[in-house]
Amino acid sequence: MNEKQCAVFVYALAILFLTISCDSIEIKGPVSQEKRVPHIDPDYVNLVIPPNIAPLNFLVNEDGKAFVAKIYGKLGYAIKVSANDGKIIIPLQKWKKLLQQNIGQEYYCDIFVKDDAGEWKQYETIKNRIADEKIDGYLAYRLINPAFKYWNKMGLYQRNLETFKENPIMTNRLTDGNCMNCHNFCLNDPSYMVFHMRAGKGSGTYIAVDGKWSKVSLKTEFNKGGAYPSWHPNKNLIAFSVNSLKMFYHAVGESRDVLDTQSDIIVYDIGKNMITASPKIAAADRMETFPAWSADGRYLYFCAADPLESYIDPRTKDLAYDKILYDLMRVEYNDETGEWGELETVISAKESGKSAIIPRPSPDNKYVMFCVVDYGSFSIYHKESDLYMYDVATREYYPLSVNSDETDSFHSWSANARWFVFTSKRRDGFFSRPFFAYIDETGKVYKPFVLPQKDPGFYKTFLINYNVPELVRGPVEIKPQKLRKVAYDNTKMIKATLDPNVKPKKNRGSEQESMYKAKP
Repeated sequence: MNEKQCAVFVYALAILFLTISCDSIEIKGPVSQEKRVPHIDPDYVNLVIPPNIAPLNFLVNEDGKAFVAKIYGKLGYAIKVSANDGKIIIPLQKWKKLLQQNIGQEYYCDIFVKDDAGEWKQYETIKNRIADEKIDGYLAYRLINPAFKYWNKMGLYQRNLETFKENPIMTNRLTDGNCMNCHNFCLNDPSYMVFHMRAGKGSGTYIAVDGKWSKVSLKTEFNKGGAYPSWHPNKNLIAFSVNSLKMFYHAVGESRDVLDTQSDIIVYDIGKNMITASPKIAAADRMETFPAWSADGRYLYFCAADPLESYIDPRTKDLAYDKILYDLMRVEYNDETGEWGELETVISAKESGKSAIIPRPSPDNKYVMFCVVDYGSFSIYHKESDLYMYDVATREYYPLSVNSDETDSFHSWSANARWFVFTSKRRDGFFSRPFFAYIDETGKVYKPFVLPQKDPGFYKTFLINYNVPELVRGPVEIKPQKLRKVAYDNTKMIKATLDPNVKPKKNRGSEQESMYKAKP
C-alpha cells in the first residue's frame, strides 16, 4: 500500500468511526420546541433540488454539544445522522434511495440540538422539494486563484454532481503555467468541447469532435485567436469573439477592471477548417463580443457597443470607460446556405442605461439569460452584476429572483432547460461559487443553492474561485496527460484558413490604444 492509499484508508476509517460513534447519540428526556427553523450552512432550506444531486451536507449553526438530524420523505425509511460538531454528513447511498423514492414530493429534515445543560430542543422542520427532472450529471469549471499575482496556478475540472468526485480535465502545471480558459460544449455533450490555452508552447485552441481532440490555430490575416466560444447545434460551426482585453485598476472599491478595446465575431467551420465572418456583424463601427447560438441554430445572439474612439474626449484624450454600454443583439443564420440575415437589436443599452452581456439561450428556445452591469463587458469584477431573462415570445426582459447584493454572473443551462448554474460571490463578497436553480414550465425560478460538498465547512477554507461553470451530460473522458501530448505536438497542429470572401483588415487595437489615456 503506497502513501496515498494509506492516507485514504486512514481517512475512511476515521469517517467510519465518526459515523458509528455519532449514530450512538440518543435523544433522551423532554424535548423543548423552538418556533423557527435552525440556522444551517449552506442554506439548504425551502429549495427545489434535482433527484440526482449529491447529499446536501450542512453545518448546524446553533450552540450545542450534540446534534441529531432526521431526514425523511413520505415514502421509505428515515435517515438519522448525528454529530458532536454540528456537521451533518448524509450517507450517499441512503440519500440516493430517499430521493428516488420521493421524486416529485417534499422531503423533510428535523434538527435536534443538545445544549450545555443537557437539555434537548427541536427546531421547526426544514422542507425541500425533489423535482421530477434531473440535472445534467456533471459540472465543468475553471479553478483559479482570485489574487492576480497567482493566476498562473489554474486548471479545468469536472465534478460528478451525483457524488463528490472531482477530476481534472487539464491543469496548467502540465503546460508550464500558461493560461487556459473559455471552455464550452455543444448541447451539453462532453464529447464536443472547446477551450483555449494561451502563451507558451501549448498555445492554441483545443477542439474535441466526437471525443477526438485537435489543436487548432485560429489566427489568420483577418483575426487573432478567438475567445468566448459558442457551438452551433449542427456540431460543425463554432462562433468566437476576437478581443483585445486590458486589465486596469481602481484605487477604491474593487481594485480590478477589464476594458475591451476592440472586438469582432468570427465563425470557425470545422469541416472546412475555415474562418469566416459576416460583414454585418464584424463591422469596424462597432465592438462585438459574447456570441451565443440559439438551440435551434437559427439565431446568433451577441453583444455590441460603439467603437472605443467614440468614448474618448478628443481634447483631453480621456477615455470614459464607465460609459461603454453593450446592446444585446441577434442575427438570423441559415447553416445550409451560410447566409446571414439582418441585424436586430434585442435590448437597447441607450434605452436601459445598462450594459447587457453574456447571453445564453435556453435549450428549449424560450429564453435568453444574460447579465446586466453598469458598464463594460467583464461582469466578474462588477458587484452590481445581476442575471436577467429575456422572453423570446413576449420580447420582455426582467431580473431573476436568484440575484444577490454581490456579483452574480457566468451562467449555463442544463440540457432539459429545467436547471441552470451560475457563479455568485454572495457567501463572502470575494469568492465565486457555483449555485444551481430550478425553473419550471411556467418560467418561475426557485431559490438557488450552492454546489454540495462532502465537508459542510468546505467553502470556509477553499480560497479558490470557481469560474465559468458549464453543465454537461457526462464526463470528459480524456486524461490531462493525453491532452498534454496534443498540446506539445505542434507538428499536428491545424492552421485555420481564411474564407476568400472575407477581406483582411487593419488591426484597430494598436491605433486605439494610442488614442486614449487613463483617467487620473
